Amino acid sequence: MAELTFEGFDLEALLSRALAPVDPPENLALHLEQTLTSIADLAEQELESWELSAMRDPKNWIPGVTRPVAAVAIGGVAGAALVVLRARGRLRAHRR
Repeated sequence: MAELTFEGFDLEALLSRALAPVDPPENLALHLEQTLTSIADLAEQELESWELSAMRDPKNWIPGVTRPVAAVAIGGVAGAALVVLRARGRLRAHRR
């Protein structure tokens, strides 16, 4: 059976280099904010296009409700994430 040896390797230095922290890109917050805004806008458009009159027929209840429910959930999560992102940005700006 062959043995695994680390002669000539500085394992700690290799791990330190491999696991070094990486700074996020400078425009990450802006990109994230734009993405969340577009998701919230798309969810709003989906809700605006939903027709309540189509819900009079019971056959449309399950398929007709899933899209608006998903739009509300996705829009709510995106909106909440935008609030958190903007609050953190203001907090960081205030600390400086």
